[in-house]
Amino acid sequence: MPYDEKLANRIRERFTELDNVEEKEMMGGLTFMYNGKMCVGIIKDELMCRIDPSFHEAAVEKLGCRPMDFTKRPMKGYIMIDETGMKSKRDFDYWITLSLDFNKKAKATKKK
Repeated sequence: MPYDEKLANRIRERFTELDNVEEKEMMGGLTFMYNGKMCVGIIKDELMCRIDPSFHEAAVEKLGCRPMDFTKRPMKGYIMIDETGMKSKRDFDYWITLSLDFNKKAKATKKK
């Protein structure tokens, strides 16, 4: 399943100043790991953000945002943003910053 390369480049540009960023192809798209933890990603042409679960309900009320539900089981703290919700740089930066802020508190997945 291809992902939006222009969106990938927007994320790469935003993460330029950060250390410890890794790109991984997963979930049929591209995921950006920060400090060993999933932070943001791309599924088709949508931005996937990992945010504080306590903010989930408020986030999905915002323009272009919905729960991540591609497995048919929405996960609290994971949201999808379509083009209408990240068209401007300000809106795009809002979602990225929200994800980076949560990344400081998020737990890394245990390696098997």
